[in-house]
Amino acid sequence: MSYDNHTPDSRFRSLIDRFGFPHLLTATLALVATTILLGIAAKATGSGLACEANWPQCDAGPFNLFPANLPSFYEWFHRFVAMFAGFAIIGSAIAAWRLPDIDRKIAGLVVLGMVLTPVQVALGRETVTTYTMNILSLHFWTAVLIFTLFLVATVLVWAHRLTGRHVTAALVLGLVALPAHVVLSPVVGSGISSYSPTMQMAQYGVTLTLLGAAIVAAMVGRRRLSGRTVVPLLAAPPIVVAVLFFGRQAVNPALEVPYLVAVAVSLVTFLAGLAFARGADSAGGDADALSP
Repeated sequence: MSYDNHTPDSRFRSLIDRFGFPHLLTATLALVATTILLGIAAKATGSGLACEANWPQCDAGPFNLFPANLPSFYEWFHRFVAMFAGFAIIGSAIAAWRLPDIDRKIAGLVVLGMVLTPVQVALGRETVTTYTMNILSLHFWTAVLIFTLFLVATVLVWAHRLTGRHVTAALVLGLVALPAHVVLSPVVGSGISSYSPTMQMAQYGVTLTLLGAAIVAAMVGRRRLSGRTVVPLLAAPPIVVAVLFFGRQAVNPALEVPYLVAVAVSLVTFLAGLAFARGADSAGGDADALSP
């Protein structure tokens, strides 16, 4: 397909060619993850309440550029980064839809992420104007869903470069992240008061890492490996989601046991997957190309 140098499509394609759609998608994923972590910081410090139910502005003066205090700054910076994440999501969706060489599955994932973005924005507004636990929970899980959609799309778009070694690396990362998740969880403290904002933000950083490791291992392993090797890899993402769910609720002592059980099952799954993946890799089990 040829492009006239003077047409809008030509200029759009030239920009994407220079920057690269995979790089655009990766940058968008990073912005989505950063927005989630900043949202956790704002929630953990109660910074959304500093805006006194004002949205989208807070107390930042002319053009909302000058936060009045540190709590306001947390909320202001979260909204500021979220704005750029939204622009990146829209840009990625437009590029995925308009570029002829982007796989339709990738385009569908990115467009769905864009469709969910205004829902997430509306929920973000409600966390400031209403601030109920149900709304906070919906806001978090919608963010995780958007993150997952862009992560899956990013793995698919980089598929040609991913090998069995990436499966092993993802599993090792997951094994490191699991104990860190427990150490940073409210289970290690004596109650909500010891579950500091710093611990919460660090734990959710580990949370996204753990979820990402499970998804990468499952997606790449499904294509690169075969037989019983794949079973623990495919089981890893849903088990990790259980870890995430109970980990959020573990401030309630009654849910500490389900959380620790989910962590233990996830640990066994990662170890089994690592053993099988290394065996398959040494036997040349990742010869097939991974494709979208």
